[in-house]
Amino acid sequence: MKRKSDGVIVSKPDYGNWVPKRLIYISFVIGLLFLVSTLWFLFLVIPATLFFFVAAFFAYARYKFSSAGGNVQNSVWELVLSHLDWSGEGKALDIGCGNGVLAIRLAQKYPEAHVIGIDCWGKLWENSKDVCERNAMIEGVSERVAFQKASASSLPFDDEYFDAAVSNFVFHVVGDVKDKREVIREALRVVKKGGRFAFQDEFLVKKIFGNPDDLIDAIRSWGISKVEFVKTRDAEFIPRALKLPLFLGTIAIIAGEK
Repeated sequence: MKRKSDGVIVSKPDYGNWVPKRLIYISFVIGLLFLVSTLWFLFLVIPATLFFFVAAFFAYARYKFSSAGGNVQNSVWELVLSHLDWSGEGKALDIGCGNGVLAIRLAQKYPEAHVIGIDCWGKLWENSKDVCERNAMIEGVSERVAFQKASASSLPFDDEYFDAAVSNFVFHVVGDVKDKREVIREALRVVKKGGRFAFQDEFLVKKIFGNPDDLIDAIRSWGISKVEFVKTRDAEFIPRALKLPLFLGTIAIIAGEK
């Protein structure tokens, strides 16, 4: 994308939207197909209405996440970084970096830091390594930020390699690990003793991560000295309509010091 600044055309970073347009289109088209089918089967008006509602909800969520609508997506990112109590000295890791936003903002916030962002960049999401690198270049931090393909379940780094680590909405979608708590444990493995971390995910979904109190106890049992649990869903910037289960209504932050 492009924008004009002082008469000069400059590039604008693309951090995407958590609600891809295809979700809106697919839901609408399915609803339309059901609606047409009501000419023969009247009872199909119910699923037609349901899919139209889903399409409308996705459209609303996409708008609220965008900078034009409510910038909720940006506020969620900033909340993660605000709970990373780090000096900014050394190396940081962004696990599941997507389009690189947290890695880039870490580099912007901490001028002395070097940051690595890792991701699998699957076809399901609208992001890629190329977009990450382009965003870092546009934001002026490409010399201190690097991106590489890797899995959150098996990080290609030695124990205690990083001084800090962050992650946002990643652990619950790691498909090759049944117990998602092990993904958290792997993330903490690469953090130095005394290093800081801030992870945000669907930590309030018991079927994924278990009871929150038990999860915190497990993390402490791994030798983690300080752990804080923050319910993101309680943030005032999140609209009530977005506080649904498995959406923004079940997210929380685990932050602390190893």
